Amino acid sequence: MSRTRRSFLQQASAFGLAWSSRHSLAAQMMQHGAMAMPTEAGQAVAQPLPMMLHSLELAPFVDELPLPQRVAPGSHPLRVVMREIHAKVHRDVPPTRMWSYGDTPLAPLIEGRSGRAMRVEWVNSLPQKHFLPVDFSLHGCGRNLPEVRAVVHLHGAKAATKDDGYPEDWYAPGESRACHYALEQEAAMLWYHDHAMGLNRLNIYAGLAGMLVVRDEHEDALHLPSGTYEIPLTFYDRNFSADGQLFYPTSGDPEHPWVSEFAGDAILLNGKIRPYVDVEPRVYRLRVLNAANSRFFALSLSHGKPFQQIGTDQGLLSAPVQLTYLNLAPGERADLLVDFSDAAGQHLHLVHGALEVLQFRVAKKAGARPASRPAQQENDATSGSSRVPATLRTVARISESDAVRTRTIQLNDLLNGVGKSMIMLLNHKHWHEPVTERPRLNSTEIWEFVNLTEDTHPMHLHLVRFQVLDRREFDVFAYRNAKGLRYLAAAVAPEPNEMGWKDTVQCPPGMITRIITKFEGYTGKYLYHCHILEHESNDMMRPFEVVDEA
Repeated sequence: MSRTRRSFLQQASAFGLAWSSRHSLAAQMMQHGAMAMPTEAGQAVAQPLPMMLHSLELAPFVDELPLPQRVAPGSHPLRVVMREIHAKVHRDVPPTRMWSYGDTPLAPLIEGRSGRAMRVEWVNSLPQKHFLPVDFSLHGCGRNLPEVRAVVHLHGAKAATKDDGYPEDWYAPGESRACHYALEQEAAMLWYHDHAMGLNRLNIYAGLAGMLVVRDEHEDALHLPSGTYEIPLTFYDRNFSADGQLFYPTSGDPEHPWVSEFAGDAILLNGKIRPYVDVEPRVYRLRVLNAANSRFFALSLSHGKPFQQIGTDQGLLSAPVQLTYLNLAPGERADLLVDFSDAAGQHLHLVHGALEVLQFRVAKKAGARPASRPAQQENDATSGSSRVPATLRTVARISESDAVRTRTIQLNDLLNGVGKSMIMLLNHKHWHEPVTERPRLNSTEIWEFVNLTEDTHPMHLHLVRFQVLDRREFDVFAYRNAKGLRYLAAAVAPEPNEMGWKDTVQCPPGMITRIITKFEGYTGKYLYHCHILEHESNDMMRPFEVVDEA
């Protein structure tokens, strides 16, 4: 593959080098040019680039890892308010303006129970003007619309179309939307985030993302670590100006500021740059979410220490899978068990590529909880076992013979004369074109994603959970030039930690990635898209419609 800007960015990200030094960030900014900023009249004008913050010059591990407030809806709807806040991302950085679903950068962690419906009122109390560079040329993002719009998608939920967060169902500041979630699904870690047409890349970058955990009796019976011993970790990256303000890169063209992807200088976990967390010498459960716009996280523990993956996007695996490395794409989640019992009194690190991003300060003995980490529940001292279960949940594989149809979805990247992305499409179709995928309710289909681009695309389907069948390398040049489909290698089965239920799948370049799914729950319009937010905004996102069985 030629060393285009995109291929270098992907390779550098895999090794934790992507745009993290002063030189590389400067190069990125030179590539994108001046920043396009909105004015009071709504016209974008080119602005000189600000002095930038360089996160590697900050002292690491000086801020304690924040943990989210846990809320459980009762008989009344839960009210979650989107608002602008100012908060510190590091001890030595001034407060940053950002948006949140609460009073802090870390949105509430909503606790739900399988089969126990909940109702959430999502309130838009955001400002009328956006503080990040809006691209009014993107579809559904015209100057005739409110500049700030929002709609919440509960990613991974089996929800009716009216509650799914359809991109065109946005609402303006001062309005709210009540959504019903039946939670007729197995225990899993879902997440909620903005999905407003053309704006969600900016709204999520501003901070609109949070976790929702579904529990069930089967998971309860496994006695997995819980309470203090279950740590939610939301990963993302950001660029900051020297005065601590969010910086979103642009193309330098005030009328078309969209960029196809980027990687931020700073890695944040739960809203802090390279924090630390106190743990005891025992097993912990880490609930990991990649909420970045574009960055893939290449995760490991220091000294190659192994860990166990017990779950994926849509719940538990059939059995733990031992790993020393995990590659997590935007939108993906991982359920991990880490045993600190052999590291009493030591400091270990969670590493992205070669960069230590989280420090674990292991106490000398169990039960040594710092004052800053009070018990989260009355029975916290016995919350979960330090024994890793040998089996977790039955995950019956769907037979390919159950599929009534195979759909082929091409992933397209249209370039200009100098090789820069102009627009990203699925089957060469734009969002607004007529629906072409109409699966029947309760039918099973195979979808094969034919990746004709240089990127790995994390493809996400709303409403459903699916299983990965295989990936197979093919001759892209021949396919593009109407010479037919020529496979270059045998099909490769998914890795053991991909053998559970998924809702987001990595589709590597030059490969056909096949998934199988059953469309159940509801009829109506939904969507599928790449979860690199810059891609879906321009226009790698398409609707599908589930129709009645008859």
